[in-house]
Amino acid sequence: MGYFYLLIAIIGEVIGTTHLKSTNNFTELLPTTYVVLGFATAFYFMMLAMKTIPIAIAYSIWAAIGISAITILGALKYKEIPDLLAILGLGLIILGVILLVFYSKMGAN
Repeated sequence: MGYFYLLIAIIGEVIGTTHLKSTNNFTELLPTTYVVLGFATAFYFMMLAMKTIPIAIAYSIWAAIGISAITILGALKYKEIPDLLAILGLGLIILGVILLVFYSKMGAN
């Protein structure tokens, strides 16, 4: 169940982060509601995930998937198109998480 909870946490974080820019300093009700509910969901389910997944593993997966999803959604919603170096950086982050999760002793816990 830990990885299922982590997936829900990531979805909540991505929803919250995606709408953060649209809140206009928290004066727009609907985007602000998405932010509050998204982050509340994210932190609650991240806490549940960390009961069975080591913190470094859970957080690295959260970060890699979250930043990748936000980059894609930022490009689609806000026309913030990543350049080649940004894409390379994302690739290195994902590679780092793969090394941590699948090849380090930490991932074996």
